[in-house]
Amino acid sequence: MTDATKPTIVLVHGAWADGSSWDAVTRALQAQGYPVLVPPNLLRGLADDAAYIASFLAQRTSGPVVLVGHSYGGAVITNAGASSPNVRALVFVNAFMPDEGETVVDLVGPSGSALAVEDPTTIFDIAGYPGAPEGVAEVFLKPEVVHASFAPDLDEASRWTIVASQRPASLIANVTPSGPPAWRVLPSWAVIGTDDKVIPVGLLRHMAERAGSTVTEVAASHVSMVSHPDVSVQAILAAAASV
Repeated sequence: MTDATKPTIVLVHGAWADGSSWDAVTRALQAQGYPVLVPPNLLRGLADDAAYIASFLAQRTSGPVVLVGHSYGGAVITNAGASSPNVRALVFVNAFMPDEGETVVDLVGPSGSALAVEDPTTIFDIAGYPGAPEGVAEVFLKPEVVHASFAPDLDEASRWTIVASQRPASLIANVTPSGPPAWRVLPSWAVIGTDDKVIPVGLLRHMAERAGSTVTEVAASHVSMVSHPDVSVQAILAAAASV
């Protein structure tokens, strides 16, 4: 049973994932009485994705919200949180925290990320999709990238499940400039997986420091909320306690 006096926790997944990536975190928060919502992230472009999450918040929540994002979901909540008056705190889990005008590609480029490659076909399978802008496609992680870089601290069966079920991202999502960041006006918490090969630890620390976030570090891969869900839960509880 949820407690109506507690803020609603909204968990936004990143690219190559879906809401199930938050399952362990969701169950732990629900067990403590928090209302939790896990909307789909459309992964079609930063402006559209942020607008969708902002619309979801306006229609599906009332009262204070703690908005949480993983990976590209961090860029989405950075934008959606700025236009959602009920959002009172942000939590970034191995997540992008772009400043105004930055793109995900800008941030990843010099970071040493496993995704910063000259030839994207070496790490992605690329496919068209209906309604895509001209010249735009969506990308799936190749299996070897999931195993070696995306989720290396999960067991093999879990990694193969990610390979099979990944939700692809449009190429346009990572090249759209970010708008005014919500983290400039809202308190934020950041969970940093020190073994992250997708968003390397140096970049995660830089973004969190710039935002003035309260930081927790854990020896985990890019999917720390799956391999070490308790760390994300504790950061979210701290954010919720501040509301």
